[in-house]
Amino acid sequence: MPADEEGLARGLTREAVAAAAYAAVRACAVTLRPDVRAALEAARAAEGPESRGAAVLDRILENAAIGTADAVPICQDTGTVWACLEVGRELLVPGNVLDGVDDAVARAYRDGALRMSVLADALLDRVNTGDNTPAFTELRLVPGRGATLHVMLKGGGSDNASRVVMLAPGAGRDGVREAVLDCVREKAANACPPLIIGVGVGATFDRVASLAKHALLRPVGAPASSNGAAAFEAELLEAVNALGIGPAALGGATTALAVHLETAPCHIAALPVAVNMGCCAMRSQSVELVSWETGAPAAEKGGAR
Repeated sequence: MPADEEGLARGLTREAVAAAAYAAVRACAVTLRPDVRAALEAARAAEGPESRGAAVLDRILENAAIGTADAVPICQDTGTVWACLEVGRELLVPGNVLDGVDDAVARAYRDGALRMSVLADALLDRVNTGDNTPAFTELRLVPGRGATLHVMLKGGGSDNASRVVMLAPGAGRDGVREAVLDCVREKAANACPPLIIGVGVGATFDRVASLAKHALLRPVGAPASSNGAAAFEAELLEAVNALGIGPAALGGATTALAVHLETAPCHIAALPVAVNMGCCAMRSQSVELVSWETGAPAAEKGGAR
């Protein structure tokens, strides 16, 4: 291949992706995302000093500190692994680029003494695979010349509290708002609040859930790309917190730290809505493998957030 194309392909090897996945799993399990920690600290300051909500948030923050100091999981449900490789369309992608992820996940769970939670088949063979594989992988092509590996550990409680609803198109904005609030009313207590709530609207039945999941990767409080979506996020967050469910569902001002909305085109007869609950231990890490600015391999330990 030409020299410039060869350069663009560097950093996107099977080995580089596997190494990033291993490191990200180990880090996610024991370290609270910095933006989530900051949001929890702000929520603690907003709660009354002697309230139940304040006491719960104190324990959540203390737990996070212990996890970091002792390198122990910040939640006993160490979850399934979702690994999404986001690649710029200008890059050459080897066909085996994700082939090493399962081995990396198995090693990370074994070396970190993390709980194994994956079954061989949801219906026909509910036997634990013993190494938390397979991971759930995704290759996502986007404009640009960079590459980032997103890794998320998702516990059963928060996923079980999530849902997809196919609304009639006439339901509009109010229908989406009620779909989100209904899900929070019914399921928030099981998802370990305060929550980060990913909301997807649009696309198709299968794709709308992906929109909601990707929304969880955005730093807490970072607004949506459009003013309209950002305004709706703020409206939803206010409505969710007005429910008073609070930290650990024991009452308080902070049921959710953020609501993040992602939208897409859809069929004229459809209004798909997905709600993906992220718990108070929102565990994800994004590792830049190829610089989006230069197209060159990122520094070995750089680019993670």
